[in-house]
Amino acid sequence: MHLAVIAHRETETNLRLVEAAPRGVEMSIVCPAESLNLLRSGDAALGRLDVLPTVDGIESGTWELARLAAEGVPVLNGLGTLLATHDKLQTSRILVAGGVPHPQTAHLAGPGAPLPYEPPFVIKPRFGSWGRDVVICRDHADAKVELERLANRSWFKRQGALIQELIPPPGRDLRIVVAAGAVIGAIQRIAAPGEWRTNVALGGVRRPVSPPQAARELALAAAAAAEGDLVGIDLLPTPDGGWVVLELNGAVEFTDEYSLDRDVFALASEALAAAASLPRPEEEVAALA
Repeated sequence: MHLAVIAHRETETNLRLVEAAPRGVEMSIVCPAESLNLLRSGDAALGRLDVLPTVDGIESGTWELARLAAEGVPVLNGLGTLLATHDKLQTSRILVAGGVPHPQTAHLAGPGAPLPYEPPFVIKPRFGSWGRDVVICRDHADAKVELERLANRSWFKRQGALIQELIPPPGRDLRIVVAAGAVIGAIQRIAAPGEWRTNVALGGVRRPVSPPQAARELALAAAAAAEGDLVGIDLLPTPDGGWVVLELNGAVEFTDEYSLDRDVFALASEALAAAASLPRPEEEVAALA
């Protein structure tokens, strides 16, 4: 079986996934345009399209993923999953529908639109990553300043922004990686001094962690809600000792530091290869037709 990692970049994570392919499975990184000519019956694909650097959408290739699925190629992390994990408004809807704890979230249509609710809250791009343009507004004065600052952002003009309930930032969070319905890795991220966001791109650091059972169960529920085959789940601790799912990442990047009992890349590739060999929902429908 050929399991193609559909991606535009040879990131360290993508390369390590390919290197860890289990015996009998060929894995390679394939750009979306090449995938339609390369993959045949008996092959499978893993969607690893990321958010655009401009944070106003998903990288090109979604049409190709949908086409592969329509042609009967099993697609892990398919179009529906990427939309559910990269579009944070859709993320909020599926988590709420699935009963997964998640901050109250509303859509602000664009510059000049009325606020959906009172501060304190967080403003963030609808398609966001790396902590870019994510800001806290503790009162109306903050909101006015930040909205004026963001008003000329191309992503804000095109898609508006998300207004999200502020969960008191503790300066740390928990990222759990789920592959094919199993927790395969985790890390704690610590915010840089003077920074509330924990993104490594903003100076955050990683610390080994053994995630508690409650956090594992939430991560599994969140991944299931997005029908994700390889996803990262970011959780924040709450003041009452619980957890809340903040975001999902359908093109999660991870390192050896995420490993728990076994190598995280070996576990991911094994789980994905096993999942790819099972009938996908669209195949089951076709088989019954």
